[in-house]
Order: sequence, then structure tokens, then C-alpha cells
Amino acid sequence: MQLIWLRSDLRQHDNTALAAAAARGPTVAVYLLSPQQWQEHDDAPCKVDFWLRNLSELSDSLGKLNIPLLIRTAGHWHQAPAQLLKLCRELKVEAVHVNEEYGIHESRRDAAVAEVLKAEGIEFHSYLDQLLFQPGTVLTRTGTYFQVFSQFRKVCYERLHRSVPALVKTPGKQAAQAFDSDPVPAAIKGFETPSKALIALWPAGEQEARRRLDTFADAQIDYYQSERDFPAKPGTSQLSAYLAAGVISPRQCLHVALQSNQGEFDSGKVGAVTWINELLWREFYKHILVGYPRVSRHRAFRPETEALAWRHAPDELAAWQQARTGLPIIDAAMRQLLETGWMHNRLRMVVAMFLTKNLLIDWREGERFFMRHLIDGDLAANNGGWQWSASTGTDSAPYFRIFNPLSQSEKFDSEGLFIKHWLPELARLNKKEIHNPANLGGLFGVADYPSPIVNLSASRDRALAAFKSLPSRSTGAGDE
Repeated sequence: MQLIWLRSDLRQHDNTALAAAAARGPTVAVYLLSPQQWQEHDDAPCKVDFWLRNLSELSDSLGKLNIPLLIRTAGHWHQAPAQLLKLCRELKVEAVHVNEEYGIHESRRDAAVAEVLKAEGIEFHSYLDQLLFQPGTVLTRTGTYFQVFSQFRKVCYERLHRSVPALVKTPGKQAAQAFDSDPVPAAIKGFETPSKALIALWPAGEQEARRRLDTFADAQIDYYQSERDFPAKPGTSQLSAYLAAGVISPRQCLHVALQSNQGEFDSGKVGAVTWINELLWREFYKHILVGYPRVSRHRAFRPETEALAWRHAPDELAAWQQARTGLPIIDAAMRQLLETGWMHNRLRMVVAMFLTKNLLIDWREGERFFMRHLIDGDLAANNGGWQWSASTGTDSAPYFRIFNPLSQSEKFDSEGLFIKHWLPELARLNKKEIHNPANLGGLFGVADYPSPIVNLSASRDRALAAFKSLPSRSTGAGDE
């Protein structure tokens, strides 16, 4: 008997570990519920709900292949070895198959499971699956992990010119097992069920993920480069949640993008090239997790920035979290996050820079808040994005580059459509007034909207002074 232990790979198609297990003999799948671990990792209730809904869909599709999906509980990952060993003994499992995950806790968990199983004579196989390239194989000439995306991308391009990672064959139907799948719980204690409106935005299952990918490739990818920065336009693929849960793979995304661009990834249609770049950014941040494990430990990628004098400003932090900063683009973005579990990528950068530069509040506060609300919460991408915005990270924005929320708003939501959607209290304002209602004083229609909690110009100067006072601003990040 072969066992596939599912984690962030909740799909039947192009699933490396599933295909490998099924090729070796009768296969059963298991998923471990780990609510205490999820809470420690700040996983959002909407994300846990999304996993459960996708598990339920996957259970049905695996059932058609006669692969039962068993559900077990290991509250903390340190309980995973004992739970899996127990199951392997019950089912007389010869080998356990997993797709690799990245991050300190994930790596330690898998090493502990492998050790316990091997001591019992049970094989443990792990496979490259959620990335295009194995971490440790895309390196600088001196053999270190890249710290700058453009250099990393260049080597990825060279590798892709030689060969594009192939899709993995979907397993066929196996003989029926003597036992059935376990029911997938509809909810987990400690994680509130999200609103029906939020659930409706994110239907579960591979079919939905594939539909989104195909629709994007057919109708939107050509305009991706020109429209992706405008939050009122449907310019993005809306696939991040499906990628984070592994309901669709980066290989599937890459193949569809290449197909739409005559097989090209660094020339041809600029929309497709830009979108493939985004897949490579996702790749880059996961490689960073492996190469510089301190970022898994809530530490700055650039050690010298640990000396920054972040402000303790709980009232301002709460205003940012609750979408009442008095800056419409910030508040509209935060409402989008709170109500949908997702935020437009351009706005993620804008609100992150506002928190870390204008309010000078530690990026870790923002990173944690995002993880607690994002349906696509992913340690590598979320940490990478926050540290980029805070100028503490790899390939980060120079510390003196500070997005002005008003000019970002005027540039990327010039008609105020996004703001009006999320802040209906400002709907009466015209497209010039809506970006900065404070200019109007207490005129009718904005009386119930707060004044800005910070002076943008003075706060920018404060941030520059804080960064300039650091002992050094070296570009090297050093090793762990």
C-alpha cells in the first residue's frame, strides 16, 4: 500500500506525489488537520474554510479513482510523525509520498516524519511539485542563493530555454479499497466560518481553478501588463488562492501562459511575459525561504534593519487595520481585504508602505494581520512582499522610495471607481475630490469619514530620518 500525505497540493491533476504513489501500487490519501499549528502560523479563517472546501472536492474526485481520502488530526505538527506511523501500521503502508513544502517548520516536520518512518522500514519520498526549480539549483556563480530577482529570473530563463518542466500524468482508476473516505469537516473549532458572500467569491475545486486560468489566458492575459495595476479593472488572474492551496500548479499556469504566447516566455506578448514573471516572483520568494531561513523566523532579511526604531502606535495600527486612516485608497483596500479575503497586488504594496513608512510601524505587524485575513496567505510571498515594501527585504524598494497614497490613488484609480465601491460614504464626491476628502473640510457627504491620521509629508521625513540613522545600509544580506 502507498500513502500520499496531502498538504498544500489539493489537486488530482499534475500532482507529482500522487502520480508517483499510484504508479507503485494501490494508493490511499491522508490529510492531517492541524488547528493549533494553523493558529500559530496565523492562518486566516477564510483560508482554512477554503482548504476544507477544496478537500471535499478532492475527496470526490479521488473517490472516482477509488483512492480513499482519510482525515486525521495532529493539532501540532510535532504530532504528525506518531499519527502517520499509526496509520501506516494500520494499513500496512510500504511508502509515504509527499510534495515538498518550504519554511523552517515544514522542513523540520518532514524530517521528523521521515526519520520515524524509516526506523520502521517505511520509505519516505518527497518530490518537487509546487515550484518549477528545486531550491539550491538556481544559484549565483559563487554558489549562493540570489538576493536580486532580475538575476534570479535570468537563470530561470536559461533553464526554461533548455527545458520546460513537464506536466505529470493523472493517475488512472485503481481497484476498489475495502474502506471508504472519511467525511471532511465543514468547519474547525477556533476558525470562524466566513460570510456566504466571501465563500461565493472563491468556489472550490480544480475545475474552478482551471476555468479561471483558461478565462484569463483567453480574455485577459494580453492586457495583463497594462491593466494589472488598476484595482477597479479585472486585470489579474484571481488564481493566488488556488496556487497557495495547490488546487492548481505553477506548471499548469506556465504551460497555459506559454500556449497563449507561441511558446515564448521572454519575448512575444508583453502580457504573457509579465504574468510568467509573476510566477517567477512566487518562485523567487520560496527559494529565499530555503536559502535564508531567518525570514521564516520573523527576522529581517537585511540584518542591519533590525535596528530600525519602529514606533509603538497601537491606535494608528488599529485605524489601519479597521480601514479608518482617512486616506480613501488605503481604507478601500483594507475593506477589500476584510470583506473578500484578498487584496489587489498594487494596493498590497501601497498599504504596506503606508504602514511601514508613513506610520513607521514594524512590518511584522502588517505581515501578521495580512496572514490572519488572506485567503491566499502564503508565508514566502507575504513575507517577501512586506519586507520589500518596508525596505528590509531582498531586492527591496530603496528606503527613500515611499509611495504617496494620494498620487497612487490618482494614478491607478483616477475615476475613483474602486474607492466608491468600497467606501460608499464617499460616493457623492467627484473624481478630483475623492482621493483626498480632507481638502474639503467637513462638507456634507464626508462628515462621517475620518480625517487623515497622519501628515504624509512630515511622516515621510520621519521615515527617511529613521532609515538614515541606521549604522549601515549594505546591500548584502549575509547567511543565516
